[in-house]
Formats: sequence, structure tokens, C-alpha cells
Amino acid sequence: MLLFSCDTFNVPTTMIIEYYGHSCFKITTKPGGRATEDIVSFLDPFSKEIGLRPPQGHADVVFVSHPHSDHNNVSALKGEPVIIDTPGEFSVKGINVLGIDTMHDSTSGAERGRSTAFVLEAEGLKICHLGDLGNDLTPKQLEEIDGVDILLIPVGGKYTIDGKKAAELVRKIEPAIVIPMHYHMEGSTLDIADEKAFCDEIGVCPQEKTVKLNLKKKDLEGKSMDVVLMERSA
Repeated sequence: MLLFSCDTFNVPTTMIIEYYGHSCFKITTKPGGRATEDIVSFLDPFSKEIGLRPPQGHADVVFVSHPHSDHNNVSALKGEPVIIDTPGEFSVKGINVLGIDTMHDSTSGAERGRSTAFVLEAEGLKICHLGDLGNDLTPKQLEEIDGVDILLIPVGGKYTIDGKKAAELVRKIEPAIVIPMHYHMEGSTLDIADEKAFCDEIGVCPQEKTVKLNLKKKDLEGKSMDVVLMERSA
């Protein structure tokens, strides 16, 4: 009797994306090799000081764009995760990672320092989390992000780029799917704008929010800069 693995038939696997509010996402992927347990990654877990309930649960990998308390609350998560908080190239638990050094403000870091944008490749998908990007991307940075399928982009302004600049960047990057983040929402104490300015600039946003995204590469066929607004996970 012959036994075949899923890899033998190239069965497409799924990336699951959940949003905890602010800039925090949970991404679930399959591991590389013969391991079978799902790999759970968190990006920019925040602290309770922003008025929202911090993310909870087990983490295998945590990505931290910069060391401010609303982005680096790793202690809220369970397990002994691998922590990636610097620019560079990494490979961890079946995920290929590129960390890109960016500015947290428009004054070369003089006000708020630096931030790291992360490009993750897994499940045949390329997803970019822009962290607390505070300025336009350089041609080199745009080249490094080129070909991204899913873009997680701040739109609230004040501490990051605003809705207008975010819409301009989306048109430069041209991802299949755009997910706004780092904007004001119910319960948040942060003095930043909501997502409406970005929606006005980009031209269209859905009426309903999505609780969870389950994506395969084939699901992106025909999509171009489709905006997805996500509901906060409990």
C-alpha cells in the first residue's frame, strides 16, 4: 500500500488572518516539513493602556515592529515564542521573513525613532505588515515589498501615515487585498483618526466587517487592491 502526503498532491493550504485591533494580527499557517501542528504568529501585540483588551493565546512566533507599549506586549501571550523585532532576513517555522527598516515619523526618526515592516511568505502567500510607518517608502523599500498579496497598512495618522498617504501607497504597491489598521475604533483611547478618510481616498470600502479571513493563493485571482475591514477578535 502506498501512502501519500498532502505535499505529494500539492494540496493548497490556508492562511488564517484574525484582527485584534490597533496593529495586532494573528496569522495561522501550516509548518514546513513533516510537522503537523499549526503555527500561530502574532504581530504587534498591544497593552491594555490603549483601552482595548490585549490579545491572548498561545504564540509560536511574535513580530514586534518597534518597542512602544502599544506594539510589544509579548508577555500577554502564552508559550515560548520566537521573537523577531529587528530588520533582516529570517526563516522560522516554515515562514520566510524579511524585516525592512522604516521611519516612525517624517523627520528621519527624530521624533519617534524607527519601525520595522515585516514581509512574511507562507502558504504560497506574501503578506506585508507595515508597522508604525510614519513616512513614504523609498524606491528600494517599495522594491522589497513588490509582489505582496496582502497589505496591512496604518491609516490613522498622527503617529503613522494618514488615510491619504496610505491610499497613495496602496496604489504604488498594488496588493490583491488591503487591510487597514492603526485607526481609531470603539473603546480605544488613542487620539488618531478612524478609517473613513482612508476609505474616502481609496474610493471604496465594504459595508460589513470580516471576522476572519481564510485565504488560499487561488482566492486572490482577479483581485486588485480590494479593501477588507476586519472585526476585532474577542
